[in-house]
Amino acid sequence: MANPLKIDRDIKTLKERALESLREAIINFHFAPGERLVERRLCEQLGVSRSVVREVLRHLESEGLVDSTPHQGPAVAVLDEATALQIYEIRAHLEAIGARACAEQASEQDLARLEKTYKNLEAALKKNDSRNVLRATTAFYETLFACGGKAVAWSILQSLNARITSLRRMTMASMGRDRDSLKEMRAIMTALRARDPERAEAACRAHVDKATAVAAAIFEAKRGED
Repeated sequence: MANPLKIDRDIKTLKERALESLREAIINFHFAPGERLVERRLCEQLGVSRSVVREVLRHLESEGLVDSTPHQGPAVAVLDEATALQIYEIRAHLEAIGARACAEQASEQDLARLEKTYKNLEAALKKNDSRNVLRATTAFYETLFACGGKAVAWSILQSLNARITSLRRMTMASMGRDRDSLKEMRAIMTALRARDPERAEAACRAHVDKATAVAAAIFEAKRGED
């Protein structure tokens, strides 16, 4: 069986590649929430030194994906429902702001760039390609905020990006979420093409509200299993 964590030494620095690899493994549930992350084992899996592994773990702790407990060591963070709902609340506000600003301020060239990222996202959603959906979604929103001149709002979301991506990965597994998400993203893009700030803002809020409801249902189901 291929090692899902093995990194390519030729593209980026070892630390960057190790960080990307371990982040993706956590987001894709290769490591379960609460699972201990043993440095020695990670060194073997990633093919890097212990000092690199420790740097990577510290970085992932700053992103909210890893928790470190005294005398127990690092473990995959458990994203509880209360935290998740706060993240969705922040997303709803900031993405609505970004969409409104984009509809109001984006140039034709800006919209062409955004259209390209949307097409990539649409293609990934139609194929139900979860890995590319996650990447394309981040690229779409990064472009949207840039087109609206909302760099500060985007930087706030970026600080939550790892946990947002983890939540997206969780909700995408829900039956029919890919189809619903495609409709919701299409509504956002349609409003942006029309340069309609109110519709763009409302479409963004509707998209996040639906994702929030899906996540809440998943958390409720997990409580029922406990």
